[in-house]
Amino acid sequence: MAVQLPYQLEQIAELTGHEDRVWNVAWNPVKRILASCSADKSVRLYTYPHTLPPSKESDGRAAFSLLNTIQTGHTRTVRSVGWSPSGTSLATASFDGGIGIWEQEPPEDDEMDVDEVTLRERIRPDDWECMSTLEGHESECKSAAYSPSGNLLATCGRDKTVWIWEGYPDSDFAVQSVLMEHSQDVKCVAWHPVEEILASASYDDTIKLYYDDPDDEWYCFQTLTGHGSTVWSTAWSPTKSYLASSSDDKTVRVWKRVEQFKWECVLVLGGHTRSIYSVSWGPGKPSEKEGNLGWIASCDGDGNILVWELEEPTEGGATSPPKHRIIAQMESAHGVCDVNSISWNTKPGYEDILATGGDDCMLRVWRVV
Repeated sequence: MAVQLPYQLEQIAELTGHEDRVWNVAWNPVKRILASCSADKSVRLYTYPHTLPPSKESDGRAAFSLLNTIQTGHTRTVRSVGWSPSGTSLATASFDGGIGIWEQEPPEDDEMDVDEVTLRERIRPDDWECMSTLEGHESECKSAAYSPSGNLLATCGRDKTVWIWEGYPDSDFAVQSVLMEHSQDVKCVAWHPVEEILASASYDDTIKLYYDDPDDEWYCFQTLTGHGSTVWSTAWSPTKSYLASSSDDKTVRVWKRVEQFKWECVLVLGGHTRSIYSVSWGPGKPSEKEGNLGWIASCDGDGNILVWELEEPTEGGATSPPKHRIIAQMESAHGVCDVNSISWNTKPGYEDILATGGDDCMLRVWRVV
């Protein structure tokens, strides 16, 4: 007998327009903008209202509207998009090996008299301009992510390297470090939400954790092993003490910080039937539960989405597994197509909203109800 789950995933928007598979989706951390990138070499930006309706409208778009389409000029697939913490810059990583840094055109003079918060949150459809093009990767660039301070940008690629770039005024960047710890293609990079600790995941089945030694340089302080195949994606927890990873081995692993520079696997989540291409960790709906760790969402090559709720263990030692349960599931989220990317909207008031991108060239937006 099927288990009755406490929540359901309801589709509230179906966004078309890309001419090839959607590889990555990312919510702007400040503005009401959702970005997507595709094998069609473009980035599409969608905006949405302050209040999303409880269910999709008759046209299936739930008041999402296309804000802009960025024709990036990349000569191959745009594999990843990453917002800066300020929400004013967007990085694109492409299979052509390049990274684009995009910013909006400056506001008009008559807009400059508003306060800084209003100006930062204002959504304008102006054209986005490529301010810098970063080159160095010898082959496909797979991921780009800004550090929590916004001063650093990490990228990775098929050339087995992780690059850390330091940003300067006027969108200038300089290479700070090139890390060659992986033995195979590096699939993604992700920064700790507060500290400048970087995680990278690879085809070599491992996750590497890096830190900048003030007296020396960036170095790998731990290699996380345990996955039985390619690690596709990683996501830090909102509580800052955990890291999730998803793999070709059909599992999501949860790693806990047990010492300052030591992380251990404390939980293995199953339930997927194919490779898990993306994992995202959001705060979940506001909860008064003590020890709430938020919600993990993952998606796979069979079109399935799973959502777990996690809580800190109430007993046991430092490596005791968090309490966990599946709270929602969606099969065939993009029909018969792979779901390549999943992302929680972490803005206050939108914590129950997910976006996915798939091989069907579509973005779909879901609400946990």
